[in-house]
Amino acid sequence: MKTLKQCINYLKQTLILYMSAFLFILLLLPDLVYSQTLTIYTEDWPPISYQANSKMEGMGVEIVQALQAKIGTTEVITMVPWARGYKSLLEEANVMLFSVGRSVEREKLMTLLGPIAISSTALYTQRGNAARLLAMGDKIYELPVGAYRGSIFADTAKKKGFTKLDLAAAPKITANMLFAKRFELWVEGSLAVPSIVKETGHAPDEVERVMVLDNLELYLAFSKASSPTIIRAWEEALKAIKKDGSFQKIHQKWLANEPAPMEVLLLNPSSQPTH
Repeated sequence: MKTLKQCINYLKQTLILYMSAFLFILLLLPDLVYSQTLTIYTEDWPPISYQANSKMEGMGVEIVQALQAKIGTTEVITMVPWARGYKSLLEEANVMLFSVGRSVEREKLMTLLGPIAISSTALYTQRGNAARLLAMGDKIYELPVGAYRGSIFADTAKKKGFTKLDLAAAPKITANMLFAKRFELWVEGSLAVPSIVKETGHAPDEVERVMVLDNLELYLAFSKASSPTIIRAWEEALKAIKKDGSFQKIHQKWLANEPAPMEVLLLNPSSQPTH
């Protein structure tokens, strides 16, 4: 029969073993969070994301890399055509795509974390045409509008009453079509227009805005089947970089004339938004 002292010693040893196991789990926690691999996609949409000399650049890229540094992970950011990235986001597990414009429809299809920037969806034309087009009144809605396929910009133009959409595979192609006079109206996000126009070999002042269709918040989007633990880690990291000032620093570097959005929202299809 065990003495009281032996029982106490046994309990102490058991407690030490449990504490050691608990500490070991804590040390492994970053690895446990990423026991499933997160696939990260983005598109060619400067200045948010683009490639320069085989290196990923852009405001969104730097934000994602800052978040990875906080979390302690190094997933590769892969640039793909928008249609491919969006399809993977809708169909596969543990996929993150940036930057994704927020809409009521998308809130039901994916988890959105952000915002990381605020843009506007607007119609553009070649310089000197805006006044004439606006003078058309409601007949302007009968004109074809250039947009890139699958974009929220194309969706917004359609919602606003523009039914003739001339779709292309990428923003740069659409801009080139505008300068080739395939159409007179081009719908795009205001943040990206100057950079896209430069990519076509034209100066940004060669286009002018006709009208603003909508304001647009840009988010990191996670596929619906993504691990809640992974999403939670990214949410906490975004809160941290917005609190310590590193988010504002990156935003100011790339979008000096735009206010940095400081709220952190997690819009989950299966629950109410969290702050």
